[in-house]
Amino acid sequence: MNIKDIITLLGGVALFLFGMSLMGDGLKKVAGNRMELVLYRLSSTPVRGVLLGTGVTAIIQSSSATSAMVVGFVNSGMMKLPQAISVIEGALIGTSVTGWILCLSSLQGAGWVEMLSASTLSALVAVAGVLLRMFSKKQTRRHVGDIMLGFAVLMFGMQTMSGSVEPLKESPAFIELMTSFSHPLIGILVGAVFTAILQSASAAVGILQALSMTGAISFAVAWPMILGIGIGSAAPVLLSAIGAKSDGRRAALLYLIIETIAVIVFGALYYGADAIFHFGFGSLTMNTVTIAAVNTGFRALSIAMLLPFNKAMIDLSGRFSQPSEAEKQANASLDRLDERFLAHPPLAVEQSRLTTNDMLEAVRQNMMEALALLGDYSEESFSEVEAREDRIDHYEDKIGSYLVKLNANELNRQQNAESSKILHTLSDFERIGDHAMNLAETAREIFEKKIRFSDDGQRELNVLLQAVYEILRLSFNAFSANDPGLAYHVEPLEEHIDELCDEVKLHHVERLQTGECSISLGFVYNDLLTNLERVADHCSNVAIAVIEMEENAYDAHDYVIRLREQRAHHFDAYYEEYCKKYQI
Repeated sequence: MNIKDIITLLGGVALFLFGMSLMGDGLKKVAGNRMELVLYRLSSTPVRGVLLGTGVTAIIQSSSATSAMVVGFVNSGMMKLPQAISVIEGALIGTSVTGWILCLSSLQGAGWVEMLSASTLSALVAVAGVLLRMFSKKQTRRHVGDIMLGFAVLMFGMQTMSGSVEPLKESPAFIELMTSFSHPLIGILVGAVFTAILQSASAAVGILQALSMTGAISFAVAWPMILGIGIGSAAPVLLSAIGAKSDGRRAALLYLIIETIAVIVFGALYYGADAIFHFGFGSLTMNTVTIAAVNTGFRALSIAMLLPFNKAMIDLSGRFSQPSEAEKQANASLDRLDERFLAHPPLAVEQSRLTTNDMLEAVRQNMMEALALLGDYSEESFSEVEAREDRIDHYEDKIGSYLVKLNANELNRQQNAESSKILHTLSDFERIGDHAMNLAETAREIFEKKIRFSDDGQRELNVLLQAVYEILRLSFNAFSANDPGLAYHVEPLEEHIDELCDEVKLHHVERLQTGECSISLGFVYNDLLTNLERVADHCSNVAIAVIEMEENAYDAHDYVIRLREQRAHHFDAYYEEYCKKYQI
């Protein structure tokens, strides 16, 4: 095998991987978001989950992609681990379908068989794909063209790999190397490492099928490598769980646990039985079809064996991934929203109120930490803000869904008012959390680019930050204590913060004109001001909801107009107080 053959082999691998990616992406686009919805809605029983996982993976040609979707569903709380494990098991079967597609590359013969050969089939599919891609006006048909082109490139890559390794069948060194892989541990290790590098079990099996065309791959070599490929395919799924919550990490670990147990059991069964009965088919020369059959058989039998032990594997995953204290606290808080309380509205309303206060505390912590990052940035604090933001989104989803169900019951005036107050303010709390995340990202940009504001710019920003600290404290405390007295302080302060932002922006433009500040710095500064102004707006909405509940009126726009025009509830006094307290 010379340099030309090596380059051809690498080119074939590249085409093979690109074709697989193009075909998978095209299939996803044709399906739209339906694959995610199917996985989410129709995985209610283990058998159904396995069938769905198999079908979806066979379509998108990637068990890693299916499992990564599942990890995302579990991490967001949309799917439970018992649902997730069955879909992952199905994905492990579905990924073997690619091997059967690649068997077409080995078809040879004359007459009608020649029409099904890899070269003829690839050419026909490629022509059809190009015609659809170039001349079709409908987007769906263009995506179908991508699928066809991906298939053609995949098959061409397979043929290129097979042709480049053809000389190896007469190479003593290659035959000796392949023979060394028949050692179980070496074969499993090579298969696992090779698949982890490629990030695709289908690609690894495809390359093994291409090598089998040299005639140097026996069952004794193929079997341990197929076992190793199963373990190595867990690498991209584990990577997708980095930064996920405990349940998300457990979902990713389940992929590795299933594959590892299957490898141990079936590896021990085969090698143990072979040592006793001396089967003798270890020397059987493998081809593309027999490799695809062994791969599919191993995966299907593994899942059939492990399916009854799903609960035990879920429990095992919990030993390797413990929730953090913050996660435990959030889970305990959300556990209050028990659907059995819905039949008892007073209890359900109280549980909703307590859980919303916990969400409020998470939002407050995120805002305080994000604002602190502007002056003292650290990756650890940024990660905490990021993780807490996910919990805040989860709070909003759970509390909102719970209250919608509660409002279907008959509530008295007080219960209805409390429920409405929470529903009115949930999105404001979530948006404040989003702005906290934006501020943290701005702080990271300031740190990474070593940005330093002018002395006047920093002084003005500090005044604005102090005003934002106060409006957060007032609005959050007013909500928690149902205190309209505190809430009446918020709108005057919000009006002054709007004026401060306008004044700070004007001064910043003047500094730009005199050259004290740069344009690039100006973008960052403007982002900060925009986020702080939006935070104050949402605090105003929270305070208005508290006042509306007290006055039993739910027209926020009318309230703000009346408050500002009539200057009621000491509006002018509070406004003057804040103008003196926070001045530039």
